[in-house]
Amino acid sequence: MEPTYKNILYENGNEIAKITINKPPLNVLNVETLREITAALEKARDDPNVKTIIITGSGDRAFCAGVDVRDHFPDKIDTTLNVFHKVFHVLVNVNKPVLAVVNGYALGGGCEVAMACDIVIASETATFGQPEINVGAIPTVATALLPKLVGRKKALELILTGNTISASEAAQIGLVNKVVPFEKVEETTEKLANQLKEKSSVVTKLARMAAYQGMDMGFLKALDNVTGIYTNLLMRTEDAVEGLNAFIQKRKPLWKGR
Repeated sequence: MEPTYKNILYENGNEIAKITINKPPLNVLNVETLREITAALEKARDDPNVKTIIITGSGDRAFCAGVDVRDHFPDKIDTTLNVFHKVFHVLVNVNKPVLAVVNGYALGGGCEVAMACDIVIASETATFGQPEINVGAIPTVATALLPKLVGRKKALELILTGNTISASEAAQIGLVNKVVPFEKVEETTEKLANQLKEKSSVVTKLARMAAYQGMDMGFLKALDNVTGIYTNLLMRTEDAVEGLNAFIQKRKPLWKGR
C-alpha cells in the first residue's frame, strides 16, 4: 500500500527520489512529519529504480527550523525521541547517497537532519545552528555526530552557546560541502545527483557501508574492516569486474547493480 503524506512531498523521477519537508513557512518537524520522512526514506531505499536521494525544505525561508518545542515536554519526549531517532537509523542504512539541500534556516533537528546526510549543498543565505540549549534541551543527534564532523571544540561551541553560523562558516568547519548562490542551488544539486546515480549502485552501497562502519572504529580496525568488505563482498560483484575490464578496454562501464 502506497504511503500518503500530509507534511512532506515525495517525488521520484530519473532515478532520483526527492523528499521535501512541506510545512511552510519554517518546515517545523512534529511526530507525524518525522514518521512521514522515515516512510519516504524506506520507500526510496526499497525502490531499485532510485539511485540517489535528496532531502530539502519547501520555500526559501527554511530547510527546517527544528522539532516542535511542544513535543519536547516530559509527557511527549519519549515518543518524540524514538520517532526522531528512527529517521537517523534509516538514513545511515539507506544504502544510497543522500543529499541535503539547504535554503534558509537549518536549526535544531533540521540542522541534525542535514548533518546526517552524506553531502550538504547550501545556498549562500543558509544558516545553521543548534539552539536547543536556549530552551533547556539537548541536541541528541548533534552531541553524538557533530564532534566527529567538525571536531570537539567547534561542536561544543555550537551546542553550548546555541549560536548560529552562516553557510560559509559551516563549509569552513566541514558541516557543509558546497555553498552556492540561491539561484544556482537547483542546478548544482541536479548535477551532483546525476553524477552520483551514474555510479554502480552496489559499489556505492559497499563504499558507503565501509565509511559508516569505519567512523566508529580506530584506524587499523577500520582498515581491516574495509579490507573484509573489499575482498569478501565487493570482489564478488559483477560490477567490480566490469569496472576493471571497462577501464582496461577504454570504454564506459555497463553497471548491473550486482
